[in-house]
Amino acid sequence: MRAVVVGASSGLGRCIGVGLGQRGAQVALLARRRERLAAAAAEAGAGALAIECDVTGTASITSAIAKAAADLGGIDALVYTPAIGPLARLADTDADTWRRVFDTNVTGAAVVTAAAIPHLTRSGGTAVYLSSVSASLTPPWPGLGAYAVSKAALDKMVEAWRVEHPTVGFTRCTVGDCMGGEGDSMSAFPSASEWDWDLAGELHPVWQARGLLAGCFIDVEDLVNAVDGLLRSGQSLATPSITLAPRPQGP
Repeated sequence: MRAVVVGASSGLGRCIGVGLGQRGAQVALLARRRERLAAAAAEAGAGALAIECDVTGTASITSAIAKAAADLGGIDALVYTPAIGPLARLADTDADTWRRVFDTNVTGAAVVTAAAIPHLTRSGGTAVYLSSVSASLTPPWPGLGAYAVSKAALDKMVEAWRVEHPTVGFTRCTVGDCMGGEGDSMSAFPSASEWDWDLAGELHPVWQARGLLAGCFIDVEDLVNAVDGLLRSGQSLATPSITLAPRPQGP
């Protein structure tokens, strides 16, 4: 399997890219941070590629996907993981922030897919897009409205690609809170490192009162195994959506 993982320099994207490589896939790892990518490729195994790619730039995307396809000899699988989730009330979310969120979470995914679609069509391949339980399966969280809106748009984008290219498998992978990974692979909510923690402190009791904090996690290895299995079965199964969430905790 020849897989391109976008957003593979850190977090869940790195976990998936490295995990697919360690499970025998030929992988091209794409992201902006070259040094982190090189480390991830080394961990993924011999032959793993590290290719710089800025998902907010069309030229960068086109070049990176073309190089990945050429070096891998084609593309059987695409995994899109980049996302940002700024913490701000909607009344305080300006136009630049909206653009930044959509450029990464939605437009980047669309342009990456457009670049990869000729290769996926030839291989009858599969494209997987990470979403989150907090954005797709619960009411929007106060303070994370822009993130929730962008993920809803991503869901519709995946449906639109499926309608126009029915021979390619398009899957939304909705993921609950993950636990695991070390260093650059440490899983965390997108952009949480940039949050205003005073505001987070104000909103945390609201999230808790509304039952939005599950308090239990899935292991990141379970996510990697699920994505690996999904991609390997892609030519025989149509899987519009999968959800990976922890079982409810007992009393």
